[in-house]
Amino acid sequence: MEVILVFLFIIGYLLITLEHPLKLDKSVPALLMASIMWAVLSIGFNLGWFSIINEKGDVFNVANSNIELQKEGFLNTLTHQFSGTAEILIFLIGAMTIVELIDLHKGFDVIKNAIRTKSKIKLLWILGIIGFLLSSMIDNLTATIVLVTVLRKLIPDKEERLWFASLIIIATNAGGAWSPIGDVTTTMLWIGNKVTASGLMEYMVIPSIICFVVPFAIASRLKAFKGNVEIPETDNQEQETLLSSSKMLYLGLGAIIFVPIFKTTTHLPPYLGMIFSLGIVWLISEFIHPEENFDKTNNTRYSVHTALSRIEFSSILFFLGILLSVGSLETLVFGSIHNQPVHTLRFAAESLSNSIPNMDIVVILLGMFSSVIDNVPLVAATMGMYTFEIDSPVWHFIAYCAGTGGSMLIIGSAAGVAAMGMEKIDFIWYLKKITWLAFVGFMAGALCFIGIEHFFK
Repeated sequence: MEVILVFLFIIGYLLITLEHPLKLDKSVPALLMASIMWAVLSIGFNLGWFSIINEKGDVFNVANSNIELQKEGFLNTLTHQFSGTAEILIFLIGAMTIVELIDLHKGFDVIKNAIRTKSKIKLLWILGIIGFLLSSMIDNLTATIVLVTVLRKLIPDKEERLWFASLIIIATNAGGAWSPIGDVTTTMLWIGNKVTASGLMEYMVIPSIICFVVPFAIASRLKAFKGNVEIPETDNQEQETLLSSSKMLYLGLGAIIFVPIFKTTTHLPPYLGMIFSLGIVWLISEFIHPEENFDKTNNTRYSVHTALSRIEFSSILFFLGILLSVGSLETLVFGSIHNQPVHTLRFAAESLSNSIPNMDIVVILLGMFSSVIDNVPLVAATMGMYTFEIDSPVWHFIAYCAGTGGSMLIIGSAAGVAAMGMEKIDFIWYLKKITWLAFVGFMAGALCFIGIEHFFK
């Protein structure tokens, strides 16, 4: 009977991957999948078909004595799964609100105005370095959207712009992989106590730099990046920004960067640090004047309320559905290992380890799979599959491979999908022109990580 839940997950996952052909927002199958899986799990549990296991390893089944205690165990396990999911969602909502507030005040135009070069190679490296660093602060998806928007103002020729946009995807995914706030998956691992902020940055930064630098070094020799670009002249370019642009840019980025410091200092969960940072940014934004002779009665345009209305809540709901679906698999007892009951994902991990005993190969394959299917459920699944200690090299390698592997296909990462939508990048064009560059960078960083881990520690 346990395979019913696995079957429902596979069907739901398939519908998510077919989002574009079906023209159906992936949040829909994710939410339906989560609710149906938990409903089936609950019905099966109350009929005695299923046993469930909580985070402490306690097993519950209505066939045991004291049925009310067993049912209470089920509800407590559901509450624990939901609370873990809610922590991630609150963190993301806070970060996305701050980023949208920066954008409302045209803070990212400060970056655009600082770029003056006309050399394609110099422009490539400037945008790549900005993308790498910016994605580690505000997440790779937002950094990609910001830089593609900047690109549109710098490079009028669409064909030229496609090359730059595609390399930006590689840079932002690489930059997001070494920061606890740079990618949804690293945030999940950080909040889930699989990695620490300092451990992630210490062991991941060099492989991530390699993953970014190698493709850019190769691309610098390609014909597409030879010569100069014709940057259109804009009258009074500096006036495109507001009086508050620089202030909100530095305030917002500083507030997000402060979250790991808050966690380290107070030992409180990261979402509380993000709530604190959002509160500070919100407070200060109420007293900042974006324009000369600013009328406070017209403050709505630059307010947090407007920023909240611009958040893509469909993505938040997608994460909600995915994480709860994976949570149901993490709750269902599927088999036993050494005569100890284990949940579905732990059983799958043991089976996979028996088939492929080399963990490095398993994680590299995980990274390649993340270019085809979403890395969020993949990482969520691994968090339930493995029980390695905090800051284990395996968790760091999972963060790297899941974060950067998606660059190999345009649909393999949120950053890629965003750039694809903004610039109408063709899947086949990307596959022919960019995939090999992303693969070389991915493998170079992976081999660097393995070398550091096995030979230099």
